[in-house]
Amino acid sequence: MAFSALFRASSRPAGARRTGLRGAVLVALAFGSGLLISNNPFRPSTTNPDATARGYLRFKEVLSYVDRDYVDSVNTEGLADYATAQMLERLDPHSVYIPAAEREQNDVFLQGDFDGVGLDFNLFCDTMTVVAPLGGGAAAQAGLLPGDQVLRVGGQAVSGARLTNARIAQLLRGARGSTVALEVHRPASARTFALALVRSRVPNPSIDAAYLLDEQTGYIKINRFAATTYDDFRAALADLRRQGLARLVLDLRGNPGGYLDRATRVADELVGGSRKIVAIDGKGDTYDSQVYAKVAGEFEEGPLVVLVDEGSASAAEVLAGALQDHDRALLVGRRTFGKGLVQQPIALSDGGELRLTIARYYTPSGRSIQKPYGSSRAEYRRELAERAAHGDLASADSNRVAGGPRFRTDRGRPVYGGGGIMPDVFVPRDTLACSAYYARLQAHQTPRALALAFYQAHKAELEGLRFAQFNATFRVSDAQLGALAAAAARDGVPADPAALRRCAALLRNQIKAYIAQSAYGAVPYYTVLGAHDAELQQALHALGDGSAQLALASNK
Repeated sequence: MAFSALFRASSRPAGARRTGLRGAVLVALAFGSGLLISNNPFRPSTTNPDATARGYLRFKEVLSYVDRDYVDSVNTEGLADYATAQMLERLDPHSVYIPAAEREQNDVFLQGDFDGVGLDFNLFCDTMTVVAPLGGGAAAQAGLLPGDQVLRVGGQAVSGARLTNARIAQLLRGARGSTVALEVHRPASARTFALALVRSRVPNPSIDAAYLLDEQTGYIKINRFAATTYDDFRAALADLRRQGLARLVLDLRGNPGGYLDRATRVADELVGGSRKIVAIDGKGDTYDSQVYAKVAGEFEEGPLVVLVDEGSASAAEVLAGALQDHDRALLVGRRTFGKGLVQQPIALSDGGELRLTIARYYTPSGRSIQKPYGSSRAEYRRELAERAAHGDLASADSNRVAGGPRFRTDRGRPVYGGGGIMPDVFVPRDTLACSAYYARLQAHQTPRALALAFYQAHKAELEGLRFAQFNATFRVSDAQLGALAAAAARDGVPADPAALRRCAALLRNQIKAYIAQSAYGAVPYYTVLGAHDAELQQALHALGDGSAQLALASNK
């Protein structure tokens, strides 16, 4: 099957923007996740009441004078928001104030479902383009297809209107049972039509995929720890056990965290006995606690490999750290993000929310994984880029955490605290995926846009193929990659033939995976990606040569 050069202007991505709604939310929440659920037992401090009262009165007085007497009109709400943000800047990078207008979008990250039409979209060339209708949603039931272009939502133009993802999401969401009108253009048939979709409860899964890689090796990818993650994980694991699972690859790459108790409950399914999973230490003893395994888990014995990278943070690090400290799993990948702080969400009277750091967490061996704050939040966020410049993502020998405090796992292996979790098996970051040219293609979403165009043009042919046939026969040729580069050049990415040759295999596989996702779903998408997934291939090698058997020795 050939990859047609269907590079219409309407399908080309615009701007160096990450426009996927789900991706944008995950990135935004990466710095605020790691939440401790409770009933907000906050009371005014009794240790320093006079200073607190003086500070409160000073701020109230200054704001009143500014509002009443300043020469120009001012937005006092905006000033208060700014002052709050500046105050929290003096604390740690994860204590944040979320205004009421942004709270709903942030809350979606932690929910297992939401009210809306069920539409995953990107903005290509300022055109709202359907990536996938979500299962069970009104968009899927109405027959919307990947590649469809949404022109108007509720009478408002959303294509060519320079709207943000957040604004479009607001238009799509609404009360369950309410109706929203969409005007849709289908490029493959050059047809424009109207739809009236009734908003409903739409699943927002935190498990991207759960399937068998072979007859006995399971794979589960958790993208965050949301309200339903533990129940979904347990159900997925039980289903894989029924299919013959005897060993497991758990993928936590890019997982920014979420609810801490969901992560510890997942750990409890994998750790036997009554071993410690995490210790929480706050000011005084108000938030101090220790979490231990207590249930008979679904997979307490059997080879286990956990994939981690620099995007694995917070609750994901709690899980990975517990499994490593108890020698229950072999960790494969690169050093994790390094977030060892716990936030408590506090609802405020204005509808906003304060996410305040109230404790630090420690792995069973006693490690604090929190990396240094630096002098500013901007410096803290640059730390990942500095890792790359220092060589940490390319070589285990360049990692500076090995100079931190030393701890021991149950079997005596050395592990280190002070800046993320170092995996047992280091896999360098793919330099081709980090090249400037490849990064610009991703920023412009060119491979995904062209894969969607191909799917729309060849939908009937793809429906006649089983995935196994597609996977065995489909290939993107050199000439077709040239057409990809030409489409990118028209969108502002200068041609670079040498760079294109270097990342050609990676691009072919990526485009094929996107097409598989549109035509066959999530499992085929990950199946295709796996062929060029260095961390996954290393995990399978570890399982095959018995390296992961270290898990069994400490559980018998």
